[in-house]
Parts: sequence; structure tokens; C-alpha cells
Amino acid sequence: MNLDMREPVAERLGVLETAALLRELTAGLIALSDFDEALLALVRVTRDAVAGVRWCGFTALRAGEPAGVAASDERLAGLDDLRHGPDSPAMSAIRRREMILAADLAGERRWPAWTARARDLGVRGAISAPVDIDDQVIGAINLYAAAPDVLTPQHQLTAMLLAEHAGLLLAAVRDRGRQVALAGERDASMLQDGVVEQAVGVIMTQRGCAPAEALDVLRTAASSLDIPLREVAERLVRTVSRQRDN
Repeated sequence: MNLDMREPVAERLGVLETAALLRELTAGLIALSDFDEALLALVRVTRDAVAGVRWCGFTALRAGEPAGVAASDERLAGLDDLRHGPDSPAMSAIRRREMILAADLAGERRWPAWTARARDLGVRGAISAPVDIDDQVIGAINLYAAAPDVLTPQHQLTAMLLAEHAGLLLAAVRDRGRQVALAGERDASMLQDGVVEQAVGVIMTQRGCAPAEALDVLRTAASSLDIPLREVAERLVRTVSRQRDN
């Protein structure tokens, strides 16, 4: 990948700053299972951590779904939203599978409509880097500057590292999301079992908790006793029935 090697006019990002950004992203996204929530965390952390970047956005293309967008500043969300037109640095990065630099939008001719909107919003420079997430989702992370020629070769290197790291983190978020969805389906299936449903009802009454929490109580007991969850439910229901009979 060719990086523009002009002398920087803004504070140069160092290795430590980039490493700190990647650590902060990992900490912020590691436990998330909602993809859109993760995108929002990604753009906000990046905006706050990268010197010279005033705004950050993300454009996501999901197979069979509308394009997704996240923006650190809602006012600029339209710059990352493909519903406002397909010609943008983000789409160029996605199509060409390479980083796109627009150091000074004053002379930019590649995306005339997008550039006019960006300049009206105060954007004067942009970097878009492609992000590979999984077989179903690709995207681009977009860094915006409020002054021309602020985005340096170090910003380009940071964007490249950020895109690689974000792709791995977002893929993990999607995996966790799928696992949560599957767990929800399994829970729904379990709750259709009469005995389990009764046991869940007993726990909810005793603890004043929600069905999901009651089911977790049964799971914990089954794991501790090393017996099937349904057997735990049967024992609980029998115990409660005896108490009522007495």
C-alpha cells in the first residue's frame, strides 16, 4: 500500500498512541454482542483517541440487509450513509479494497456531490480504509479532519492498523451476537417444556426475577450437580409440590 510521504502539518501519531487506541478499542468492544452498538463505540473511541481527527464514521454493507452507518457526530452521519449516494471515499475504499486519501477537499474531484456536502459540514480532509469483517459484512472506517493537509502518513498507517484490528473485533461481536440469538432460541425451546416452565415459574415467584434469570438459576444448579437441566426442574417441581401437599 502506497502512503503519501509529505511532511506532516499536524501532531504526528506515535506507536504508543496507536497501541493505546487499539487497546481501548479492544476493551470497549470485547464484551459487546450488538453490532450497531459496537460500531458506535468504535467511531467514538477513534474520534477521541486520534489526534487531528475531528470526526469518525463507519459504512457497513451487510448481505441481504440495508447498509449500516455509525457516526461519532450525528450531524455528519449522512457522509457515511449510502442512501445519500454511492459515490464517496468509503465506497471507493470498499470497491477498490484499498485506503483512500483526500488530504484537501478544496481540490477534490472524485466525488463531487459527497465533497460538496462534506465541505458544507466543515470537513476538509478524509481517509477511508476498507474493513473486512466476515463473509456477510464488509465496510470502511472513515476519518475526517477539520483542516486541509492535517491527515498525515502516520494517520494513514494508523487507519490501516485500525481497519485490521476493527475487522477482527467486529467479527467477534457478530459471533457473540449469533451465539446470543441461538441461546435465546434454545431458551424459548426449553420454556416450552412443561416441567422446565413450571420450575422457572417457581424460581420467578421465589426470587422475583425474569424468566431468563430463572433459567440461568436452573442451568447453574444443573452444572453444579452435574445432572441434566430437566432433571433439576423435575426435582424442584416435586419438592414444591410436596411442600404444598403438606
